[in-house]
Amino acid sequence: MFLRLEELQQRLGELDRQLMNPTVTSQPGRLRDLSQEHANLSRMVDMAAQIEETQTQLSEMNELLADPEMREMAEQEHATLTGRLAHLEQQLRLLMLPKDPYEGRNLVLEIRAGTGGDEAAIFAGDLLRMYQRYAGLKGWKMELLSASESGTGGNSSGVKEVTVMLAGADVYAHMKFEGGVHRVQRVPVTEAQGRIHTSAATVAILPEPDEVEVKIADKDLRIDVYRSGGPGGQSVNTTDSAVRITHLPTNMVVICQDEKSQLKNKAKALKVLSARLLERQRAEQAATEAADRRSQVGSGDRSERIRTYNFPQNRLTDHRIGLTLYKLDQIVNGDLDEVVMALMAYHQAELLKEQEGGR
Repeated sequence: MFLRLEELQQRLGELDRQLMNPTVTSQPGRLRDLSQEHANLSRMVDMAAQIEETQTQLSEMNELLADPEMREMAEQEHATLTGRLAHLEQQLRLLMLPKDPYEGRNLVLEIRAGTGGDEAAIFAGDLLRMYQRYAGLKGWKMELLSASESGTGGNSSGVKEVTVMLAGADVYAHMKFEGGVHRVQRVPVTEAQGRIHTSAATVAILPEPDEVEVKIADKDLRIDVYRSGGPGGQSVNTTDSAVRITHLPTNMVVICQDEKSQLKNKAKALKVLSARLLERQRAEQAATEAADRRSQVGSGDRSERIRTYNFPQNRLTDHRIGLTLYKLDQIVNGDLDEVVMALMAYHQAELLKEQEGGR
């Protein structure tokens, strides 16, 4: 594996030249991808230098081990350096794993109420607030693209479906494993008998596409405008500001009515449509990939779940990796890092197994 480092250094020099090219700097998508590759390669080369330095120090310790007067001190230092070398080599292996082509992207997050009626809609709203708080802790920006409220009333705000844009550093890397069916077990506020109900909501994570990745021809779109419904300001419900876009070749429909401006609603709807079309392309290219939106969302049935939120036990269980945490109250308030990091570590371990098995 380490024999490739000379090639990596050559590639780093090539990236330096490309990043100074005005043609590249004028293309935001390409500039982002090349900058990300440059940062990753820089970390690899730096790690390799640390490994080489540690190996040199180990060689010096080996010589000192032959000296009876220095042996005890040398043995302790040798053990420390051996541990450090193993850690550095493991970190380099992780850096050299194949990268997700959508790392570094912003993303579109979709949440839909599944099985469970009003309680499922309330849970979908809870998931949205959980991700809002997590985004706040990570310093990400969240922008509402579209929402359909459930009208459940009471103190809990439920949503039938909601779509938001998440933007920020490493947002896709941290959020890409959130896609799937989330199941909740708790006593609904409307339950007079105190019985625990099970409901579900679906989450889909869609990487934001570059313009060159998704081409949408005007002739393939039917755009309808109409008066917005639901709560809003003076002009929201009195002008034809709501936009419904139908992509004729796929029959995909996107509705946006949250802005007072028809143009802003159209722009947001096109952004969501582009993300869905990119995900469709990904699914067609690799139907078995975990990022396939249909495998993420499923039917919304309770049995198709990646995670369970059990409120009576204050327990969260991620069924994909067998992780159980008894801190659900903290997690729903945005403390998601322990879950996210466990999922990322599991994914890295699986990639390492594949890499080592292919040798």
